[in-house]
Amino acid sequence: MDDPTQPKPSHASPITRLRFVFGEKRILGPGRVDLLEGIGATGSIAAAGRLMGMSYKRAWTLVEELNATFDAPLVEMHRGGAGHGGAQLTPLGLEITERYRRMQAASDGAIAADLEELVSRLRQGGEMAD
Repeated sequence: MDDPTQPKPSHASPITRLRFVFGEKRILGPGRVDLLEGIGATGSIAAAGRLMGMSYKRAWTLVEELNATFDAPLVEMHRGGAGHGGAQLTPLGLEITERYRRMQAASDGAIAADLEELVSRLRQGGEMAD
């Protein structure tokens, strides 16, 4: 919770997002990797989608797009009713998530000094000039 006695920062910390666009609907970025990690943690496309505030249909569509993007599926799905279905990351799915997180960390490190300089030049107060 915000402490009203403490000064507020004059600008928000920047957020970097690494996104690869290999073609139409062939995208790998932070949201899709979060979904993959959620599937790995929950064993369920629906549960992973819910954790992200995403409909099951949207989560399923993204998984289908991810599986079609690479030369092997990232998610293996088991159809079935309650208690019989589920999903899990394939070895390639696990590799892709780990590799993406390493690339994001490397990218963040590579640009840290330049990003700090950009932040130091931001207009104070967060207001856009007219």
